[in-house]
Amino acid sequence: MEVFSEFLEKIDNPQHRERTEEVFAWVAKTFPTLQPKIAWNQPMFTDHDTFIIGFSTAKQHLAISPEEAGINHFSDEIIRAGYDHTKNLMRIRWSSPVDFSLLEKMIQFNISDKADCSTFWR
Repeated sequence: MEVFSEFLEKIDNPQHRERTEEVFAWVAKTFPTLQPKIAWNQPMFTDHDTFIIGFSTAKQHLAISPEEAGINHFSDEIIRAGYDHTKNLMRIRWSSPVDFSLLEKMIQFNISDKADCSTFWR
């Protein structure tokens, strides 16, 4: 995914870069109709020009943002998966596995919930 190459090159830790690439590739393969893009210096995937899921990296974790509605909807599952979260994002520590089934549910929820959305954000 060429669109994310500059973002990925800035991740100093090779394991963190590899994990982030793995997640991006998984999203692209699992949801081929989503459009990868960089906005506000962050990688994200959109559908019909509306935000679906976004990502950022930090020293200790990969952050995933399905917007506040997605966090609210999946709060219990996020906690069960062993991740912490804020009102806008969940954090997956670099030492923790990625729960791809939870990520898939979050993305599918946003695709369905925002099917008729005509704005970028809810």
